[in-house]
Amino acid sequence: MQGAFTVAELDRKFGSAGLVRVCEGNGRLPRVQVNGAFGQGEMYLHGAQVTSWKATGKDELLFVSTKSGWQEGQAIRGGIPICFPWFRGKVNDPKAPAHGFVRTKTWQLESITESEAGVTVSTSTTTDAHTRQWWPAEFRLVHRVTFGPQLNLELVCTNTGPTTFRFEEALHTYNRVGDVGRVRLRGLNNVHFLDNTCSNKEKMQDGDVAIAAQTDNAYLNTAGEVELLDEVMRRRIRLRKHNSLTTVVWNPWREGAAALRDLGDGEWNQFLCVEASNILDSAVSLEPGQEHRMTAVISVEQL
Repeated sequence: MQGAFTVAELDRKFGSAGLVRVCEGNGRLPRVQVNGAFGQGEMYLHGAQVTSWKATGKDELLFVSTKSGWQEGQAIRGGIPICFPWFRGKVNDPKAPAHGFVRTKTWQLESITESEAGVTVSTSTTTDAHTRQWWPAEFRLVHRVTFGPQLNLELVCTNTGPTTFRFEEALHTYNRVGDVGRVRLRGLNNVHFLDNTCSNKEKMQDGDVAIAAQTDNAYLNTAGEVELLDEVMRRRIRLRKHNSLTTVVWNPWREGAAALRDLGDGEWNQFLCVEASNILDSAVSLEPGQEHRMTAVISVEQL
C-alpha cells in the first residue's frame, strides 16, 4: 500500500492499458511494470528500486538474485538499489543500516508520464521518524526513472531543513554479465582509486579493469563515461553520468559471496556493479533550500 491507497487504486490512478501497470510483485510488494515499443521495465516502490530493463531486441540488463528477500525492512539483492545518505557502513555507527535507509523504505509514487524518450516513473521519499533515528537532516529525495531505448535515472536531493548537511549517494547498478571473469571495464585507465579490499589504499588503474578477485574500488574524479564489454553475452553496456564524481566497481567474488545469505550459489559470477556515485571526499554538501541532481544514463549495444 501507499498511504491510504491500495495497489489496485494506484493502478487505476497511474496505470495505462497496454503500457503501464501497477500491481503486486514478489512478496506482494507494489511494483510498476512498463511495456512499450522501446521494451520492458520494472520498478518496485520498495526502495524505488529498478529491478528490470530490457530494451527491444536486447537481453535483460540487470541481475537480481534468486535468493533475494522481498519484504519490508530488507534490501532487494540486485537491480539498482539507491544508497543514501551514506555508502557502505555509517561512520561511527556500526548499528546503522548499510548503505543508508532509503533502499528499504516504501517510496511514494508521484507520477507516470509518457514522452518521446519513453515512460518516466517518478517516486519520492522524505524525512520521517524512521530516518531521524539514524540521521537528523530534513530532506526530500526524488527518483525519476525513464524506461526507453536507454535507461535514464535521476536522483534529486533537496535540503528542506534549516541547516546544511552532507551526504553520500550511489545508484548501485547490478549489471548482468555472462562471466564476470571475462568482462572488461573501459574508461578508467590512469584513474586513481581507493581499494576497499585493501584498507582503502590509493592505487592507479592501469588499462581496462578486469575482475579476477574480490573487487571493491572507488574511482575518483570520474566524470567521463565507462563501457562494460561482455564477450560472453556479446554486448557493450555504456554508463554516462552527470554530477557524479566517483565510480564504484564491485563484485564479492567467491569468498565475499559466501557471507551473503541473499545471493544464490555461484551467482557472484553473473554480475558486476558499476555505480554512478558521490562518496568519501566527494560527498555532497547541501545548504538549506538547495537541491543536488545526479543522473546516470545506461545504454546497451551488441558487440
